[in-house]
Amino acid sequence: MKIFFPILRELKVWLEFFIRNIPGRIGYFIRGNYYRIRLKKYSGGNRFEPGLKFEFPRNISVGSKSYFGLDCKIYASESSLISIGSNVSFNSNVMINARGKGKILIGNNVLIGPNVVLRSSNHSFETIKLPIIEQGMIDGEIIVNDDVWIGSNAVILPNCKIGKGAIVAAGAVVTSDIDSYTVVGGIPAKLIRKRDLKL
Repeated sequence: MKIFFPILRELKVWLEFFIRNIPGRIGYFIRGNYYRIRLKKYSGGNRFEPGLKFEFPRNISVGSKSYFGLDCKIYASESSLISIGSNVSFNSNVMINARGKGKILIGNNVLIGPNVVLRSSNHSFETIKLPIIEQGMIDGEIIVNDDVWIGSNAVILPNCKIGKGAIVAAGAVVTSDIDSYTVVGGIPAKLIRKRDLKL
């Protein structure tokens, strides 16, 4: 009995690796149906490219009509939560990381460019008496409201809220809240301009 469960877990790892990497329309079909069963909430009509990985899918919700590009990684944990709205586009190699007790909420109609990182927790480094790797994590949350565009290679750090209609320029590092309908960029991200509210 002691060896049964490790073998079962190993088989699950192999199965998910195979499912993640099936090419073509058959791959889209199999991944869609597999994650329909595995995710906490799944509204359907999504396209999952090869290499996509959901960790702790039972704590991840995905709306409808979203696109997940090549090699995206969506990391939850036993104590965290990730919620992704509808009509969200993740370009290739995006990492959404809510390990620990973190929370990441992404609204509807959001564009996320390639190599973007959203991480809701960070390493503690309060003392110099212990190596940083032994000091644990500080949990937080990230909220991305509707109609946001996050450019390629941007990084969103814990406890940041990105307002509706905001644009985060490529390569920016967001360390604080971003107002709605603004364009920000730089390290750390600062206001570049406000978007015109033309009808």
